[in-house]
Amino acid sequence: QVQLVESGGGSVQAGGSLRLSCAASRYTLGSYCMGWFRQAPGKEREGVAVIGGGRTYYVDSVKGRFTISQDNAKNTVTLQMNSLKPEDTAIYYCAAGLPPCTVDAGTRGYNYWGQGTQVTVSS
Repeated sequence: QVQLVESGGGSVQAGGSLRLSCAASRYTLGSYCMGWFRQAPGKEREGVAVIGGGRTYYVDSVKGRFTISQDNAKNTVTLQMNSLKPEDTAIYYCAAGLPPCTVDAGTRGYNYWGQGTQVTVSS
C-alpha cells in the first residue's frame, strides 16, 4: 500500500515562493510516477508536474516557474514553486501512479493520493 503525506502549503503574495514536500512510503519512488496535482474551487483536478523514469513533465501554465524533484534516499518528492500567481491558488495533492507518466491526462492512472495541502496566493 502506497502512503503519501504532503506538507508545506500556506499563504503567500503574488511573486513569492513556496515549497511543497510529499513523503512517500518506502520503495514508492523507484516504481511509480510521482506527481503534483491541484484543484481550485469549482474546477477539476489537474496535473501540475510529474517525475518518473528520469524525466519531468510540466503543465504549460507552470513551466519555468515550478520545479519537481525527488530524493530517493529520503523517499520524498518536492515541488518548488516560484513566481506564484493568484491563479495558482488551489489545494495541491501528491499522487503516485504506474507508468506511463502523464501530466496532462487528468487523474487517470494515479491511484494513490495524499490528503492535500492548501496554497493561497494573494494579489
